[in-house]
Amino acid sequence: MSDQPTPNRPYDVVLYGASGFVGQQTVQYFARHAGAKVRWAIAGRNRQKLEAVKTKVGVTVDILIADSQDQAAVDAIAAQTRVLLTTAGPFALYANTLVDACVRFNTHYVDITGETPWVRQLIDRYHDRAIANGTRIIPCCGFDSIPSDLGTYLVVRHLEQELGLACQSVTAYFQAMGGFNGGTLASAFNAYESGQSTQFSDPFLLNPVGTKPAPNDRHQDPRSPRFDSEMNTWVAPFFMGPVNTRVVRRSAALFEQWATPYGPNFTYQEFFKLDEPGAWFKAMGMTAGLGLFFGALQQPGLRSLLQSWLPQPGAGPSETTMDNGWFLCELVGTATDGRQVQGLIRDQGDPGNRATVKFVCESALCLVLDFEALPGGPSRGGILTPATGLGEVLAERLRQAGMTIAVQVI
Repeated sequence: MSDQPTPNRPYDVVLYGASGFVGQQTVQYFARHAGAKVRWAIAGRNRQKLEAVKTKVGVTVDILIADSQDQAAVDAIAAQTRVLLTTAGPFALYANTLVDACVRFNTHYVDITGETPWVRQLIDRYHDRAIANGTRIIPCCGFDSIPSDLGTYLVVRHLEQELGLACQSVTAYFQAMGGFNGGTLASAFNAYESGQSTQFSDPFLLNPVGTKPAPNDRHQDPRSPRFDSEMNTWVAPFFMGPVNTRVVRRSAALFEQWATPYGPNFTYQEFFKLDEPGAWFKAMGMTAGLGLFFGALQQPGLRSLLQSWLPQPGAGPSETTMDNGWFLCELVGTATDGRQVQGLIRDQGDPGNRATVKFVCESALCLVLDFEALPGGPSRGGILTPATGLGEVLAERLRQAGMTIAVQVI
């Protein structure tokens, strides 16, 4: 095998799971934004459904067929493309063969998972092999966890470059409006049904072995609302925090291994920010609601009841809901001397669908169109994060795609 994906493969990107709810949106995104130079195809297990997507979007692209449980069929797809993008979850059920094929065929990989116990399995199985052949396997390229991970990276490097200072801590504050799709919910349900959810409580779940930092309260997941002096309002625990914080900590640990650390005893936390009027009441209500929801997930009977009420795989919010949604991520980075910088990532469109699709599609396009400029140079490989695998290149692509991404000294 060559050190990098061979350029004469017939496809630059294959979109796997293209008939799913989010998958169809990736097809629409590529049709509008990939450009004539990018050779792409769509893939999945049902040709009839893929043909319907192709007709609906109005694109002339090849269709590749592979059930995710058929390793030989998945191998045939991985061998034909430079990058494989998958939106078919739960990923612990449907993506093992995809990652395995990508590592063996030196095909770069991106997905939208938030299933950190499964990502831990990927690290244990494939990280060293992917390092050896320079394959970038980059999970968590959706709303979880690009704003957190890329935002933290940009804040930390801005502190270094503009003030010449190392970073002591970053805190992220989210606000968002949108809807859930059935695939995202199915991933959450599967994590609890498979018993993997017990790993969610480990704040360093994704860290390289032997890189657990010294104890610090800011490594723990917030469990209660509080008044935040930085934002001058009430904040609550963010339901995606147990995913995003693990990804950010992996980035920090990898950069430290590569001798470009974030800073001594670096810490990261994130919250959901509530606005007045009634910020205290909203924060209390959100915290209580999250507690009830995650408590119900731990009870098989209540979990089944929730599954019957909530959107099923393949279903999701209306086009209007997705278009009218939005998200805002504000980040405050504090240097070792107390000086601060502020980061901002914001976009129109609901985070779980519109933003996630933009994030993962632009991540794949980074690997195709900007490969030589990616952090670490062309030879970097492993089970990476958006920050360590894509970095500033992704930030610039997202800006060009209409997303607000900015960092400034406070």
